[in-house]
Amino acid sequence: MAEARVERRLAAILAADVVSYSRLMGVDEEGTLAALKAYRRELIDPKISEHRGRIVKTTGDGALVEFASAVDAVRCAMEIQRALAERNAAIPEERRIEFRIGINVGDIIIDEGDIYGDGVNIAARVEALASPGAICLSDNAYQQMKGKLTLDVSDMGEQQLKNIAQPVRVYRVRLDEKVARSTPALSDKPSIAVLPFQNMSGDPEQEYFSDGVVEDIITALSRFRHLFVIARNSSFTYKGRAVDVKQVGRELGVRYVLEGSVRKAENQLRITTQLIDAATGAYLWADRFEGGLQDIFNLQDQVTISVVGTIAPRLEQAEINRAKHKPTESLDAYDYYLRGTENLHRQTRESVDEALQQLAQAIELDADFAAAYGMAAYCYSVRKSSGWVTHRAQEIEEASRLGRRAVELGKDDAVALSRAGHALGYVVEDLDAGTLFIDRALVLNPNLASTWYTSGWLRVWLGEPDVAVQHFTHFMRMSPVDPLRARMHGGIAFAHVLAGRYDKAILHAEQALNESQNSHQALRMAAMSYALAGRMLEAQKAMARLRQIDPALRVSNLKELTPLRRPEDVARYAEGMRKAGLPE
Repeated sequence: MAEARVERRLAAILAADVVSYSRLMGVDEEGTLAALKAYRRELIDPKISEHRGRIVKTTGDGALVEFASAVDAVRCAMEIQRALAERNAAIPEERRIEFRIGINVGDIIIDEGDIYGDGVNIAARVEALASPGAICLSDNAYQQMKGKLTLDVSDMGEQQLKNIAQPVRVYRVRLDEKVARSTPALSDKPSIAVLPFQNMSGDPEQEYFSDGVVEDIITALSRFRHLFVIARNSSFTYKGRAVDVKQVGRELGVRYVLEGSVRKAENQLRITTQLIDAATGAYLWADRFEGGLQDIFNLQDQVTISVVGTIAPRLEQAEINRAKHKPTESLDAYDYYLRGTENLHRQTRESVDEALQQLAQAIELDADFAAAYGMAAYCYSVRKSSGWVTHRAQEIEEASRLGRRAVELGKDDAVALSRAGHALGYVVEDLDAGTLFIDRALVLNPNLASTWYTSGWLRVWLGEPDVAVQHFTHFMRMSPVDPLRARMHGGIAFAHVLAGRYDKAILHAEQALNESQNSHQALRMAAMSYALAGRMLEAQKAMARLRQIDPALRVSNLKELTPLRRPEDVARYAEGMRKAGLPE
């Protein structure tokens, strides 16, 4: 008898599942099932049918769908996410049903109506990388629809997917991430976002310089107490994108947007700027500032004064003059500082090591450069939180030296005080000194978003959970699309645990994991929160993932990660981790 032939075909596969399904079922099992059925009946299934998809199978919290075309699959996914976002806008956050969606194009095996093979497996793994309300595409899917649909995508680079032999390049559809996120209300102050300036130098290696110029303008504007200034990390999510200024205004909750470009040629510098009313799209003014490279700080001052003079005309000239700040007299030192800051923002092990070298060169050229000392100290905070410490005692000593020198030189420099304060509190575990310097930074510049973030963590460690939640929330309003939001949710989860609010802690721990599924910090918060709430199965799953990442972690060395002051907080932390399955 002839052997039956295996049926194969090329297809676009869409994999989807519900975010935080276990938590939703725990809160309201019957209500969640009813809502999910209604979403499928009224929104999801009709969209799949409209775009000629075939539902292969559904599970309690997910679905697998086959399409003949990648274009059909992507269009369907976008319309589903938009429709879900619109419906979720009227629902409390803790009860919203949100989906992740992943799409791949590949060879599949068909057997009795079901489908198998790497084409399916890759779709499922790509889906797990998507944020709530978002879509991720494999490279195969992206190449099939490129040029056929107008999409705003970001390249996530090559990803090593579980049980997939070769790395797969993945793309995130960024439009739908914005759709899924609620828009913040306008501040009662004049509010502004400074978008990344275009590098007109013709040399991609000069990108760090344009970014540094913008970052300094943001810092200068943030010194004005009468202004509400969106933080650098949120503004820079628009880098390299063609943006609609009105949409930026809605997404960030601002009245004004500043755009511009920087041209650096030999020793000459030109900065062009346009200030735009985000509500109408109307240009309020445009100007050009030119000079020698040695005039860079004066040019930045001119841009700042022009912005303030347009949108806050009642500010006194004395306050404008006080906001002028030249971080160093050495242009070479400033150049190294910009390069180091850019590498620090990347937050990879290699980039942080490189940042330390560049900041050391800045300090060598200008031994009084306070912000460079503060940034270098903060590099050791990033190394510790990411598990990259190799010589603990040596790194503590160096963080202490750099941090204390930063605050000695930068008594009126909020950036130096904030970064150094965090390092002194977290790495050196001198919570009193860290709090003192961060509080001083908040007095000097209450518009510096990163200081509210670092202050939130100091309050967690000090045992002031309610203040910590307030400061983290303030940070998020100032930087609503900040890449640090995963760590911020982890901080809020920790604060709620210390206050005994385990259900709220779980909500934020899951949000942190949704943003960064292999985060050491988020997995610790999730394992502890689940265990203390009595949800042992979920606690054990989170702990299993954590121990894969960090096999050396023990209850006995938790203190090295988290400098908690109050004995009762240390005991509760250890209890939660022990219940979740962490060995002594």
